[in-house]
Amino acid sequence: MAKWTPKHEAPEPLEGPVVATITGGTVLWFVLFLVQLPFYGWFDDHGHTWWLWTCLAGGGLGLIGIWYVRKRDAALKRSAAAPGPGPGPAT
Repeated sequence: MAKWTPKHEAPEPLEGPVVATITGGTVLWFVLFLVQLPFYGWFDDHGHTWWLWTCLAGGGLGLIGIWYVRKRDAALKRSAAAPGPGPGPAT
């Protein structure tokens, strides 16, 4: 297994506008679903109805993602605002 041993440390995770990113992606999935909905007959005739249901599933999972990242963001803010242990005893 030495072949798979990492040679360097993993980089720190990137933090950015996570809530906005997930919300934007969720909105995009729902918009794609609504844009394709009028063409349901064509999709059905050609065996591509899974495209619509994929977009709807993406939007539904995105709602769960929004809930999750909002809770995570709130927990991170609470943790940062909470008074932590002091710097330790002075020597």
